[in-house]
Amino acid sequence: MAVTNVVIVKGSGVRSRPGHTDEGIVARMIGRGLSLMMGTGSPEEAIRALFVSTDRVGIKINGIAGRELTTPPEVAFPLARLLVQGGLEARRIMIWDRTNREVKSAGYRLNLDGTEFQVLGTDAAVAGYGRDPVIHRNVGSRFSAIQTDRIDASISFAVLKDHGLAGVTGGMKNYFGAIHNPNKYHDTKCDPGLAEVFEAPPIKTKHRLTILDALTVQYHRGPSSHPKWAERAERLVFGLDPVAVDAVGWMLIEGLRKKHGLPSLEEDGRPPLYLHSAETLGLGTARSEKIRIIEEEV
Repeated sequence: MAVTNVVIVKGSGVRSRPGHTDEGIVARMIGRGLSLMMGTGSPEEAIRALFVSTDRVGIKINGIAGRELTTPPEVAFPLARLLVQGGLEARRIMIWDRTNREVKSAGYRLNLDGTEFQVLGTDAAVAGYGRDPVIHRNVGSRFSAIQTDRIDASISFAVLKDHGLAGVTGGMKNYFGAIHNPNKYHDTKCDPGLAEVFEAPPIKTKHRLTILDALTVQYHRGPSSHPKWAERAERLVFGLDPVAVDAVGWMLIEGLRKKHGLPSLEEDGRPPLYLHSAETLGLGTARSEKIRIIEEEV
C-alpha cells in the first residue's frame, strides 16, 4: 500500500518562554525537516529538488490572530534564508498575507521594494485582488494578485489551530487568506468549500510545500488566541501532501485535547470534514493508515 510521508521535527527550548522564539533552533528544525522530507543530505539539496533558481516563491503566512498566535518573523525568515542558501534570489521571495495591517500586527516590517525579501499584504498598492473572479466548482472568488501573478511557487506556512467550524485550521485553510470572500466558504463547516478553494488553479498549480507551525498549538477555542487552551508543543510539521499534513495536524490537536480532558472534535460535533472532501478530489491522503509519520528532535 502506497503511503505518504509527513515529517515532525521537535525543537526543545525553541519557545522556552512566552513571547520568545529561538531563531537558531527554528533554522535547524526547518533544515532537518526539509532534508527528511525530501530524503536529501542537506536542506540546500532539498530546496533544489523543490524549486528552480528562477522561481518566485511566496511564503503564505497567517497573521490573523496577531502576535500571540501567528507565523512570526522568527519562524518565516529562517525559511526564507534557507531558500536563498538553496539557490533562490532573495528579491524573488515574498512573505505575505491578506492585509498590511495583519502582517505588521504579526511583527513584520513591510518591504515592498523587492531588493530583499518582500513582505506585504494583498491590500498593498503593488498587489490587490484580480478584477475577475476565478470560477471553479462552487468557488467564485477574486484571488490575490500575489498568488496569481507575482509568484510561481507557493509555500503554506500556517499556525496549527483548532477551529470552531472546520475543526482544524492548518495549511489548506491558510489559503482562505488568498481570496477576497473567505466568509462565503465557512457555511457547512467549511466543507467542501475549503477543499474546492485549494483545488482552484491559482492554488493547486503553485502549491509546493506545507509547513505547520506547531510551536504553540491552539487546541481549543480557536482560531483566535486563548492562552488558556494553547500549549507550547515545540514542533514543525512538513509535507508535500497538503491533506496528509493537515490530517497529522488533526492528530496533534486531538492528542492535546485528550491530554487536557476535552472531548474529541468528533464528539464536539466538528471533525474536519474537509479532509475527506479533499481526498475525494484527489488532493492528497487523509487516512491515517496511508500516512507515515517521521519524527526527529534537534
